[in-house]
Amino acid sequence: RRPGGGRHEDTGRQRLLDALGVVPGMVECQPEGPFTLRPIAPEERDEFRLHLQRYHYLGFKRSVGESMGYAAFVRQELVALLDWDAAVLRCLPRDEHVGWDDRVRERNLSLVVGNRRFLVLPWIRIPHLASRILGANLRRLSSDWQAVYGHPVLLAETFVDLSRFKGTCYRAANWRYLGQTLGSTYTYRDGTRPRGCPKAVYVYP
Repeated sequence: RRPGGGRHEDTGRQRLLDALGVVPGMVECQPEGPFTLRPIAPEERDEFRLHLQRYHYLGFKRSVGESMGYAAFVRQELVALLDWDAAVLRCLPRDEHVGWDDRVRERNLSLVVGNRRFLVLPWIRIPHLASRILGANLRRLSSDWQAVYGHPVLLAETFVDLSRFKGTCYRAANWRYLGQTLGSTYTYRDGTRPRGCPKAVYVYP
């Protein structure tokens, strides 16, 4: 707490935590009812980051470039978070699929966004929820981007760690599998690369 923040600051922060859902120790039953999805409000960004840091296996530091965060709820209970960021600069399966050379990619890359984080909170066990959330997010993503950044989104991309996941929810939401990355892109001084897990590349136009 900042010096002089006092009780008012604590109360305001509690309201933000309530807005993004209470972090439980254990949930005995699953939430039921209609599900909704909305963008994260600016004042909820800290709690958005906190949830991703705590529960996503990659953690979370900050968004990259143009970005938007979303929260999904079943009734009033938070069930999932998504982070959309600027697309990766180069991705061979994507660039070949779209038909980009370097010049065209540089001009149009802002029209591609990446699903950098997708977290269904670990205590949530609702069948088919992940693909439903992806579908709902994709239906509004371009118009939301247009409202905030002044341009639409024409292609969404994501990278699935094949050592952990099969990409089932992306396939169920009609994303297109394009192939695999080469694994780690880090290069040592001697020109060799460490062994890294390749990732499956999925896109959704």
